[in-house]
Amino acid sequence: MNEDIWIGSRSGVSVKSVLRNLKFAILLGAILFALCLPTHAQQPGKIYRIGFLSGGFPGPSHWTTRLRKELRELRYVEGKNIAIESRFSENNLDRLPALADELVRLKVDVIVAGGRNDTQAAKNATRTIPIVGLSLVDPVADGLVDSLARPGGNVTGFTTNSAVLVGKRLELLKETVANLSRVAVLWNPLFPDSARTWKESQMAARELGLQVHSMEVRSADKFEAAFKEVTKARSAALFMTTGVFISTHQKRIAELAAKNRLPTISDRESFVANGGLMSYGADESERFRRVAVFVDKILKGIKPAEIPVEQPTKFEFVINLKTAKQIGLTIPPNVLTRADRVIR
Repeated sequence: MNEDIWIGSRSGVSVKSVLRNLKFAILLGAILFALCLPTHAQQPGKIYRIGFLSGGFPGPSHWTTRLRKELRELRYVEGKNIAIESRFSENNLDRLPALADELVRLKVDVIVAGGRNDTQAAKNATRTIPIVGLSLVDPVADGLVDSLARPGGNVTGFTTNSAVLVGKRLELLKETVANLSRVAVLWNPLFPDSARTWKESQMAARELGLQVHSMEVRSADKFEAAFKEVTKARSAALFMTTGVFISTHQKRIAELAAKNRLPTISDRESFVANGGLMSYGADESERFRRVAVFVDKILKGIKPAEIPVEQPTKFEFVINLKTAKQIGLTIPPNVLTRADRVIR
């Protein structure tokens, strides 16, 4: 083909000129498209380092496993484009600062912290590395963020709305257990979140006309004695506070509650899966999904100060009928029909 052929006698434009202009336009478009891509897409070989900081114990049921799954849904795969550094204090709060310092020295791109204590330790260790709190109780009161809408600083995350839910859980216990007047509250004063829930439960109980018995447990070897004390105190139900210590031992607590024929409610659906009677709390799937999205945004260059702290929008009420039968309790129909999920 002769590229010097003129397109029109009056146009003064040749085929060769048109092709040259077309090639230039394609090249320019490709450059502009590349410039518009997110930073991480411009670095296909980069591996982002994500730090996980937890006050609990490692294991297949730990929140780090569920968060890994949600990150895979967003195409973050270990060994391919992310590396995960996990640190667990194993219920020893004194170890958290040193573990947070380790993650900072590793120069991770973002730290995902479990609850209040983990997030506070991470914030104390760095003011520059982004931090995402997975299960924050009251991040404003705790000084972790300036406000939910405008966190400021380097911390954002997901809050649990625990104060509101404490009253709801006690109300469900009262509706489930006939003539309920006295409730034991399981808590650990060494863990701030648990201690806070204990205080909230006292206020909520007064509004519901219930008496609460302090079931204080500071270590796992004290559970057996604590349940014997509850029986002597004639408490007819058990309310579990929030926090890593309680959630770590939920299977043991469920076993002892069943042994003592004690109806129990928790904030975690995993407690019911482990043999507990009931749970009412924020849908955990939503929490993990949103935190994974926060991590994705941060890795794409958005600062935590620009990512509002989110609150749960979905709540789940779960009942274990096998446990109810085991302890000789009949769940009232009006309570059963309100359950989002029933284990039979």
